[in-house]
Amino acid sequence: MAIFPMEKEDFDKIYSLMETSFPKDEYKPYRAQKNLLEKPEYKIFVSRREDKGDIRGFAAVWDFGFAVYIEHLAVSPQHRNGGIGGKILDEVVEIFGRRLCLEVEPPETEMARRRIEFYKRHGFFFNDALFVQPPLAPGQRSIPLHIMTYGKPATARELDRINSVLRRKVYVYG
Repeated sequence: MAIFPMEKEDFDKIYSLMETSFPKDEYKPYRAQKNLLEKPEYKIFVSRREDKGDIRGFAAVWDFGFAVYIEHLAVSPQHRNGGIGGKILDEVVEIFGRRLCLEVEPPETEMARRRIEFYKRHGFFFNDALFVQPPLAPGQRSIPLHIMTYGKPATARELDRINSVLRRKVYVYG
């Protein structure tokens, strides 16, 4: 399986999958999310069926040079539990070949614990430091999150650097 850069005409399908897959507080409103496509450091990679062109899943990533942040990873409901999410994640790791990070909710629910274990199986480490994602749009709420890093745990300095760039680049209105 291979992932490919998203075609601009696929954005509505990706956004719909984002709405289906994430709580409203974890993604930006439509226009703000679409505007991210103009940023050179932001990319969306898709997995699609060759025969129909259906999007099976996607990964939205930010390339900050020193690290690559996976902001969203989702698989369409009809394709879940078939290994596609893991394959997308493994391909993102292969494409970038350097420090990757992502955020997860604290392991307080069964779903959060399952998600953390999924990432661990793919080489990510859970870092204990808790950060707060500020609201991404008016009316949304802040979310406590942990950063997971690929390959090895992060130092406190690395976590601060990641959190700082997320606050300057990702957690902004617009």
